[in-house]
Amino acid sequence: SMTLEPLLTAPLVIQIHAVSAISAFAIGAIQFIAPKGTIPHRAFGVLWMALMASAAVSASFILHGEPGDPIWKRVSPIHLFVPLTIWALIEGTYLLVRGKQPGKRHHHHPFLGAYIGGLVIAGILAFALPGRIMNQVIFGGG
Repeated sequence: SMTLEPLLTAPLVIQIHAVSAISAFAIGAIQFIAPKGTIPHRAFGVLWMALMASAAVSASFILHGEPGDPIWKRVSPIHLFVPLTIWALIEGTYLLVRGKQPGKRHHHHPFLGAYIGGLVIAGILAFALPGRIMNQVIFGGG
């Protein structure tokens, strides 16, 4: 049965990561359907970018195994989304600063990629893989 206990007793970095990612997921969904170019879109866009950065940086510190283990034994395939998310945030910011140009990529492309990869796909893995804290939150167990 569903329980918040695994998340509430998890290390702080995991709590920060979960709150950042879940908040970014909700705000991002609104951003993609809400009117563009408005003050709320811009304000929530900055908040979304900060939450995505927080989720990516905190994910970097969520390691498995023992502290003496080599790094390749302490990371999982989900960690591949960290550099991809950081790159998407940098690229999206560059495109925002550059402004709209005919025939050129727009900032929503890398942000959509970060949303789908860093939140949807990584989130599905976090919730679906046994032993993960979010899997324990949804399905119980330990």
